[in-house]
Amino acid sequence: MLARTADNLFWLARYMERADFVARIVDAALRLSALPKAYGGDNGEWESALSSAGAFERYNEVHGIIDARRVIDFLVFDERNSSSIINCIEQGRTNGRAVRTALTVEMWRSVNDGWLNLRYYQAMRQEGVDYDRERLAELIEFVKKTSLDFDGSAYRTMLRNDAYFFQRLGLYVERADNTARLLDVKYNILLPDTEVVGGSLDYFQWTALLRAVSAHTAYYWVYRDGVKPWLVADLLILREEMPRSLIGCYENIVRFLDAIGRAYGRQGAAQRHARNVYSRLSHANMKDIFNAGLHEFITGFVEDNNLLGTEITHQYLTY
Repeated sequence: MLARTADNLFWLARYMERADFVARIVDAALRLSALPKAYGGDNGEWESALSSAGAFERYNEVHGIIDARRVIDFLVFDERNSSSIINCIEQGRTNGRAVRTALTVEMWRSVNDGWLNLRYYQAMRQEGVDYDRERLAELIEFVKKTSLDFDGSAYRTMLRNDAYFFQRLGLYVERADNTARLLDVKYNILLPDTEVVGGSLDYFQWTALLRAVSAHTAYYWVYRDGVKPWLVADLLILREEMPRSLIGCYENIVRFLDAIGRAYGRQGAAQRHARNVYSRLSHANMKDIFNAGLHEFITGFVEDNNLLGTEITHQYLTY
């Protein structure tokens, strides 16, 4: 396979997964903003949404003041934000169009239809249509469905060859980064200094985080206990059965990198680095992670994940 083709497939999956993630954090912020002011509503949920999406600095350059309507527009429609949903879907479509023959009909249709419909939503917004909570919820569900349709189409229709491996690799590298950033933002930014850990606001925020990653029901199946920060962190870091957990993502990253290595007859730095990260996660426990500092652990993980992306690029995607 040409490196250019592998690169397009890798980034197609990353952009589609990122669009889904941004939709989920907007949804979580909307849930938190609906809480009674007695629970501490002070726009912290919108700051956290921007931070989770990696768009806080860019937003400050463009707007400065945190305002719910502006944040929503910036995360969903603003083309000045490289991580906005509209940009992610468009970049995904651009990468998909470049490798159209490597995609199945169902995969291309999910991306192209999603882009066309999102442009329709954007045109309505530009014409002054007010996106109230109900209309915004409809848009968020549409974006999540577009990503799910693409992911399901890839899983159900792609030939299990190197094209499939690179596509899945992009998805799990992006998903690991998203989960880590969401955890870090909740633990270090979202809860105001005036609130206590374990209080009502803290409970609602952790619950919103679980819903954001579709893990609310899974949490109760695994722990059969009330929502507790260390258990949420355990679920999203160390439980392999959780699809969005860090270790679950790296289990798949190692698997698909090994499949690529077998397909091309050799392995390299990317495989070694992925196995090293997976091994550290496999031998970790939440007590040690919290004692050393969850923020420090997550920061190190994000750096390792970014390094893996660089190594994959150098090993396979440079052309």
